[in-house]
Amino acid sequence: MIAGQNILEYVIMNPRPNILYLVHRVPYPPNRGDRIRSFHFLEFLAQRAEVSLAFPSETTPPRETMQTLEGLCRRVTAARLGPQTRWLRAAWSLGTGRTATEGLFRSGELRRTIRQWHEETPFDAIVVFCSSMAQYLDLPELADVPTVVDLVDVDSQKWFDYAQHSRGLKRRLLQLEGKRLRRLEVSLPDRARAVTLVSPHEADLFRSFCPTDRVYAICNGVDLSYFQPGASPDRPSSDSCVFVGALDYNANLDGVTWLCRKIWPAVRRRRPEAVFRLVGSNPGPAAQRLGKLPGVELVGQVPDVRPYLNEAVLAVAPLRVARGIQNKVLEAMAMARPVVATPQALEGIGATPEIHVCQAATPDEWVDSISDLLANPARCADLGRAGRAFVEERFQWKTQLASLAALPGLRKCLQRAAPEPSEPIVVKA
Repeated sequence: MIAGQNILEYVIMNPRPNILYLVHRVPYPPNRGDRIRSFHFLEFLAQRAEVSLAFPSETTPPRETMQTLEGLCRRVTAARLGPQTRWLRAAWSLGTGRTATEGLFRSGELRRTIRQWHEETPFDAIVVFCSSMAQYLDLPELADVPTVVDLVDVDSQKWFDYAQHSRGLKRRLLQLEGKRLRRLEVSLPDRARAVTLVSPHEADLFRSFCPTDRVYAICNGVDLSYFQPGASPDRPSSDSCVFVGALDYNANLDGVTWLCRKIWPAVRRRRPEAVFRLVGSNPGPAAQRLGKLPGVELVGQVPDVRPYLNEAVLAVAPLRVARGIQNKVLEAMAMARPVVATPQALEGIGATPEIHVCQAATPDEWVDSISDLLANPARCADLGRAGRAFVEERFQWKTQLASLAALPGLRKCLQRAAPEPSEPIVVKA
């Protein structure tokens, strides 16, 4: 630590605070839900502080990715996780009373790097992204460093929700992971000055099992200059709807499987030419099988999702398990595309059903909503305009992140500046 007599010298020589940002995966490019949020947080912090960015990774990030991050940060490290050994660590973690999630993201290399960085230049604050990275707060060296934990979602509830859709041993394991994650979440207000979540709904859920005044909601935003209505015709040439999202994420895959098998055949009976396109990264065997169904087209990973949103009559978010705010819904609304979504996928957004979006829960409601929109271009246009206006008003990143600098744990260090005295300051050696 810095000796007391040298604190003033340190502040003067380092007017920008030194912040450690711990993320569970590489935060660039911002092309999926967690990366969108973590990257915008990183940009915000990097504009105001010297950021040391650390994250685990199964693979070596592309050179272009690292160059982008190094351009923002003082230091960046990607600690390598073995794809096979990490699952052994997950099993060991679960077997020793902790969560499997912690084992998946545990790295001795990352711990050593954090210690070294803190010894070289002590951290003024720490921002932790997701519950899986809270384990690194156990390092004794970091005990007195003000910390903010961005949980994003109440992860424990996600595992409880998964368990409801499972059976047998899998159900019991999911419930166990949920219980242990809940225990970890409850411990966080005692370890951090502030715990943030992605919506007031998630914050209220957290307070329901952990009453505390250290919980804050910081919502996501949308890059409105990037996601905006395109130059495609108001009425696309075919009866098409689109899903955009990572196709290796369980909640997404569960939702599109349910739609393809339970909803889409009935839509096709009403609209024989209708096409449902699946756009997203890492489509595995299950997604590939869906692409072989009548009227379903697996597009997979694309460099830019906007043309597929522009070309679609409507976008869907058929998630039966969903936490936080769904970026896929906000982005489609920003592009003035009508959206049909489950109540779960709309939680935390605050959009009014039938005004800004269409909400559907049962198979019959889904079939009716999709079929009616495919047949009614004027209705699509009205929903699209209302959706765009809604996100313009509520979900701009600049507005959402304004409260980040005011959080306990960050407020003092981000407002710190070198003093502007009327006479020279003499600093003792």
